[in-house]
Amino acid sequence: MNLFKRAWWRLAGHLGKTVMLTGLFFVICTLVLSGFLIQSAAARAADSAKGSVGAVVTMQLDLDALINSGGAGRSDGAEPGIIGPGGDLRADLVDKVCESSVVARCNYTSDSAAAPTDKVGLHQPVPPPGGQDTTGTDLFKADGVRDLESVADFRNGDSRLVSGSGITPDSKADMLVIEERVAKDNRLKVGDRIKLRAGTIDPEKGGMSTKEVEFTVGGIYKNNTADSGAYVPAMADPANQIYVTPDGATRLQAKDPAGGGAVLRSATFTLRDPGDLGRLKADAKAAGADLKIFPLSVNDKQYRTLVGPINKTADFAAVTVWLVAVAGTVILALIIASNLRERRKEMGILLSLGEKKPRLLGQQLVEVAACALLAIGFAAAGSQFIAEGIGGQLLAGQVSSAKESAADEGPRQDLTDPTGGANKKEEGPETEPIDTMNIRLGAGDIGKVGATGLGIAALATIVPGIRILRLNPRDILTKGD
Repeated sequence: MNLFKRAWWRLAGHLGKTVMLTGLFFVICTLVLSGFLIQSAAARAADSAKGSVGAVVTMQLDLDALINSGGAGRSDGAEPGIIGPGGDLRADLVDKVCESSVVARCNYTSDSAAAPTDKVGLHQPVPPPGGQDTTGTDLFKADGVRDLESVADFRNGDSRLVSGSGITPDSKADMLVIEERVAKDNRLKVGDRIKLRAGTIDPEKGGMSTKEVEFTVGGIYKNNTADSGAYVPAMADPANQIYVTPDGATRLQAKDPAGGGAVLRSATFTLRDPGDLGRLKADAKAAGADLKIFPLSVNDKQYRTLVGPINKTADFAAVTVWLVAVAGTVILALIIASNLRERRKEMGILLSLGEKKPRLLGQQLVEVAACALLAIGFAAAGSQFIAEGIGGQLLAGQVSSAKESAADEGPRQDLTDPTGGANKKEEGPETEPIDTMNIRLGAGDIGKVGATGLGIAALATIVPGIRILRLNPRDILTKGD
């Protein structure tokens, strides 16, 4: 007799057991398919976040590595307490790294200071207390920037141009942007030529350097911080913040930008994909960078903030899929083993009539697979709504937990900032984690749950069904159980 007909008669004749088996498969397949849908939605969200945020990689000097390598010794002309040219990160090298195919955009900055001259003085509405030595603080704070619009104060609106233009990658090397209070104090306007002294110590003569650097006032800006009415060290007063090109900042350090480009404090590279750090390191080495002295450190905080909760939700869904699959297989195997025990006489009669043992096992597989296919169809119809509900609740919990952790952690100290980050301004709005899921049911998801469901059916049937291959019809019919 055809095993498929026997399987159909069995399923139709025992509707209670058929419904129970189908219902159990429906629960298993629904949970498994929901897990797959949540994982797929999380993967799409993570891919989207990669393209919109990327990761920022910073290149800057590792002083300990430089000292250990001997690059800061007298052999390269360095004096005690002064970093030699081996510790200079040059713009020409950074520009080569910027050409890497994995870099979406790059920027770099250079820190320096400028001493006033007889014709250009500091803005100090309140003089220092009598007898206080202000030699090291009576300076302009000069930041060498590649693009003025990328500076945090200008992005946040704390500063704005009121005359002239800002510094761009195409600006002339001698361009200078000053605050309007300094411009009024010194009667300066856009286009004026001025001289400032390098704000460094002369290692040969001692004391402040006497080297003068000439600039052209290309822009005047206004900072929203008003005068405090009390004495403030000149370098800490926002009015004495000036902006120059990286080449200009290098000259204010009494160094020559002609030998490899401007000397930089740090360079940042925004990657197209946070996973491209390895490729960037390879390209940097090919460009000639010593990554031991100038290491690349990735800051993917925004990316991690965006996808952290949704990735944790996807991980939970993956664990759930495995647990449901394993538990479902065990439960089904126990149920099928119990059914096989109840059907020993049926199988004994079939064997005595000449039926082959593998065909008996095949009948069991057909019965279970039929229930599984029916359950997969029902699961495909309702899993999207269930996944949206479960995934939304799980994601909301993860987002809430992430926000609480961020609030408890507070701001981290920037070890590269001598003020410990006390004066550091926020560079933009905080990134909010992804808090919604775009659940979409596709043919691939149905295929995966179908393969999983049929795999569970096969495993749960074959393991206990091995006993069928050891059955002896004479023993079954004469001894029963």
